[in-house]
Amino acid sequence: MTSQLDTTFDPASIETRWYTHWEENGLFRPERPDATPFTIVNPPPNVTGSLHIGHALDNTLQDIVIRYERLKGKDALWVVGTDHAGIATQMVVERNLESQGIKRAEIGREAFLKHVWEWKEQSGGTITRQMRRLGCSMDWSREQFTMDEHFSKAVIKVFVDLYNKGLIYRDKRLVNWDPKLKTAISDLEVETRDVKSGFWHFKYPLADGVTLDDGRNYIEVATTRPETMLADMAVAVHPEDERYASVIGKEILQPITGRRFKIVADEHADPELGSGAVKITPGHDFNDFDVGKRAGIKPADMLNMLDAEACVVQTADGLVPEEFLGLDRFDARKLVVERMKEAGFLIPHITKNKDGEEELHDAEPRTVATPFGDRGGVVIEPWLTDQWYVDAETLAQPPMQAVRDGRIEIVPKTWEKTFFNWMENIQPWCVSRQLWWGHQIPAWFTEDGEVFVAETEEEAYALYRHSEQANRHSRAGGNPADTAEMDSHLRGNDEGKLTRDSDVLDTWFSSALWPFGTLGWPDDTELVRKHYPNDLLISGFDILFFWDARMAMQGMEFMGEVPWKRLYLHGLVRAADGQKMSKSKGNVVDPLTLIDQYGADALRFFMASMESQGRDVKMDERRVEGYRNFATKLWNATRFCQSNGITASSSVAAPEAKLAANQWIIGEVVKTAEALDKAMADLRFDAAANTIYQFTWATFCDWYLELIKPVFQGDPDAMPAKETRAVAGWALDQILVMLHPFMPFITEELWHAQGEREYELILAKWPAPEAQVDQSAIDAIDWVIQLTTAVRAAKNELGISPGAKLAAFCPEPSDLAKSVMERSAAAVERLARLTPVEFGDAPAGAAMQIAAGTDAFIIPLDGVIDVEAEKARLTKAKAAAEKERDSLAKRLDNPKFVEKAKPEAVEKARADYDQHNAEALRLEAALTRLG
Repeated sequence: MTSQLDTTFDPASIETRWYTHWEENGLFRPERPDATPFTIVNPPPNVTGSLHIGHALDNTLQDIVIRYERLKGKDALWVVGTDHAGIATQMVVERNLESQGIKRAEIGREAFLKHVWEWKEQSGGTITRQMRRLGCSMDWSREQFTMDEHFSKAVIKVFVDLYNKGLIYRDKRLVNWDPKLKTAISDLEVETRDVKSGFWHFKYPLADGVTLDDGRNYIEVATTRPETMLADMAVAVHPEDERYASVIGKEILQPITGRRFKIVADEHADPELGSGAVKITPGHDFNDFDVGKRAGIKPADMLNMLDAEACVVQTADGLVPEEFLGLDRFDARKLVVERMKEAGFLIPHITKNKDGEEELHDAEPRTVATPFGDRGGVVIEPWLTDQWYVDAETLAQPPMQAVRDGRIEIVPKTWEKTFFNWMENIQPWCVSRQLWWGHQIPAWFTEDGEVFVAETEEEAYALYRHSEQANRHSRAGGNPADTAEMDSHLRGNDEGKLTRDSDVLDTWFSSALWPFGTLGWPDDTELVRKHYPNDLLISGFDILFFWDARMAMQGMEFMGEVPWKRLYLHGLVRAADGQKMSKSKGNVVDPLTLIDQYGADALRFFMASMESQGRDVKMDERRVEGYRNFATKLWNATRFCQSNGITASSSVAAPEAKLAANQWIIGEVVKTAEALDKAMADLRFDAAANTIYQFTWATFCDWYLELIKPVFQGDPDAMPAKETRAVAGWALDQILVMLHPFMPFITEELWHAQGEREYELILAKWPAPEAQVDQSAIDAIDWVIQLTTAVRAAKNELGISPGAKLAAFCPEPSDLAKSVMERSAAAVERLARLTPVEFGDAPAGAAMQIAAGTDAFIIPLDGVIDVEAEKARLTKAKAAAEKERDSLAKRLDNPKFVEKAKPEAVEKARADYDQHNAEALRLEAALTRLG
């Protein structure tokens, strides 16, 4: 029994209803124990987040895959969850508390974390609710959170195991320090911005009366950060720079601090750049840190001149003048320049004004690439601190080998080069963060700095006691009685001897365990055994190193095999003009607004159709609207079927068919299913979307339904009508199944509207027509379509009314043409608007030519159009199109334009060229038709 559809398609009326039905009935759960498993995990969005357009792309692609594999009969699991987002969440909760007059430091760690958990329960589910609106068929019954008890257990175990293997260690190194958030952040969380600043040149006097060969008693250095000279520890020159060969090993007397330090030889100094001498501040510059180590300065001895808020503090040698202490780093910069200028050590930058007169400036204007924290939004400061590091170089080796030998396939393959370049040059991974929200590092310290790493405090104390026992036993000289007395004393007096590290782990450290931690590891669960490794990971290329590479490292270290067999990297969603979306530019698109306006199905189909491997997606709201129209077209086609008694099919296999149109549509279903399978296997989402779009819109709606209309105008109980209803109902079902991964809501609604079903569409079977199709029937219908299409195109080119009936002549008809016209002349004349079609020569006079297959048709135009006037119009339009095309070609052939113009301008010029070229070719074809 069909359910009569409304006359208009309203996405909002069906989306919430169907999603609730799917979720409440557990239809997203993998409950096919005997089926082949298929597993994907979502990149866990921040618990603080809201659905943005990038999430919409990423999750749409994943949902298409999981729904497709489910329809293919797999035991499909899509793991879903959220990331605790250490920095972002702590910022949100701190702001909330501060609005109430509460400071984090005042209430303490335990109370603050209680507030965070309360916030999470109240506001942390926003993005997951929004993902439901998009139609994501995730297994919500197993929703994960990176701070869940079982997941935290896995995180702590990984840290301890890596430490015990020597792959995690504590070290004093420079980190990217965010003075606003007061925590270290990774290189990947630093964004570089161009900032207008200056380049200051200073004289650094040589000590003890030493001079250069040219008689100067100073070395010139230049810097964009004058304030750092408060912690300078060397000046570097190139070992082969003859200008400074005589002073290598001599000392500088730094003017402001009075600190004496050596001139060292190091290849970091470029003789061709500036004076060839570089001041070295190893505690506040990453390059200088390496130079300092090569010069024999131990990290523990490197001077630090800033506190956690980037204000000046006294260095270990006590040489920073008191007037600088407490100053913000940028205020200190101004004062350093002022004092160096007063003392005569500033070398001015000289320019000439329009009158040719010299003008002196403190600094040379420069645009400086400056690091900013992507969350704190302030300039990042290289800062020397003790942090925890992962030996990423060692962990990177197995994933690289897995990519080389094909155990991990990266799609598109072009990303392999980037992957290897980063992994082969990977640096130690700083995993400690100076936050309260997150996985607290499982390390306990004694007062004198000895560290004990363990999964629990009890185990840490056991390690501590074992260490103390060993020490006491050694001091007791091995006397059993003395050792026993000491051990007894130790057990009763060790409380409070250890203090836990207050830092937490980088959130990317915990999310790196996502492919196996979400399945219950470290316990040996059935889910782990069945669903690891995952089959596929889909992520944006922008988190290839944040997340993907780190999952590969941890998965191979702890599971002994790759975390996923394929890695698909998609591009970014950009604004219509190709620019990156940003709030400051005002070009951000809210996917929820698009869903409200056009429906989730339309947005999803847009994302799929635009996702071409390796390319960014340009936002185009008109196309989203167009796919809403596509959904409406399918809705109306189903209403047509209902009005003609076409209902749900009861068979996966194709019905028997004798009519040519029915045999043809069955053959088209076969071809479409094969093409879809190939596109999905290749992860060509655009090709898959285009395949089902063309079949639905053109093949089924525009051609098949038109071909079968006459069948229903006769006896409804006759064989042709019965057969056609069966075939049409089956073909529509195949469309709903094949389109379902892309447009789940409308297809589920139409699936049930067509009649009683044993199961929801989400659990249906992928097309398996198992049909033998008469090729002659397919050839006949294809010939009719070619003829009709050619006539319609010719009419459009020549401005002839689409409804005008024209005579047609075929001088040398093929056997196929004779056969089709003998059996289906009425259909040809109705569809192509040709009456009559005659085999033989056409009368003399103006005419146009069209083709269908190998057959040429002559269509007289006398009395239809003014041929000469039409030729003149087409010639003029063609010349205009060619002029525009050739002008654009010259611009694109100019290397200066291609290299210097904005990328979006070049891309627009290419698109305009293609458009004008296509128009010129179309007009040329129209002129050719007229002879």
